[in-house]
Amino acid sequence: MLRIITDSASDLPKRYIEEHKLHVIPTPVVIDDVDYFDGKTIQTEEFYNILDDIKRDVKTYHINPAMFTDAFTPYAQAGDTVIYLCFSTGIAGTYNAANIARNGILEDYPDFDLTIIDSKCASIGFGLVVSKLITMLEKGATKEELIEAADYFITHIKHVFTVQTLAYLIKGGRLTKFKGAIAETLDMKPVLIVDDKGALSVIKTVRGRKKSMRYLVEYAKEAGSHLENQTVAICHGEDHESLSFVKEMVEEAFHPKSILVTTVGCAIGAHTGRGIIGFCFFDADNGKYAEYFAQ
Repeated sequence: MLRIITDSASDLPKRYIEEHKLHVIPTPVVIDDVDYFDGKTIQTEEFYNILDDIKRDVKTYHINPAMFTDAFTPYAQAGDTVIYLCFSTGIAGTYNAANIARNGILEDYPDFDLTIIDSKCASIGFGLVVSKLITMLEKGATKEELIEAADYFITHIKHVFTVQTLAYLIKGGRLTKFKGAIAETLDMKPVLIVDDKGALSVIKTVRGRKKSMRYLVEYAKEAGSHLENQTVAICHGEDHESLSFVKEMVEEAFHPKSILVTTVGCAIGAHTGRGIIGFCFFDADNGKYAEYFAQ
């Protein structure tokens, strides 16, 4: 049987995961030296309540080869063909760990057909790419078509987001304490994208929270393509006020076909804090795969 699996950094909503019986490998998060698993042993509401206390020790590490071996082996035993879309290598070491596990499993199951794809994506941008492939799989696409389509959609996904506080970027070493302190004093907010290499990149710094959120829409006006025909996505870190603000702007500016709303999970939220808000969309249509998405 041909299957698609992913990991929890895709931030797909639970309802979607359950409806499509999607296997999502949970990302580990360490809270005060205790291991938890994103979406499995800890949920976002509890996680952000803990994260709000900056004194709590919260860390993440990527899914390791042993965890991947546990996840992949039942498929090898069943003789399934698997495509695994993983969290961007520009942000985490997930891809390399998955390949180490794959090589180990092949020693015992040399016929195991496992393709590992670096999504070069994060959060629901990653999730949108996964959802495209799930739709194609459910409509009868072949393995070769799915692998080819993954490359197409990964090339055309756009992510743009901002954060409420710089404290977590400073804590995680993505911003120096000196620069962070100055930026916080001036109420400067970074606007970030996931670039073509799958790495985080600051594209603009603006003064004020609402201005930074408005820029998410301005960026989409420049970078998007026919958003009225798309399912676009908004992700947030348990920040419903910001979600409402951005969702209203997106609806007014683009009138998208539909909006997928989701919460940023532990894998990314640990490094951003509660106030992360992001908008994800494609800069092209479905191309030669359009038949799979026709009503």
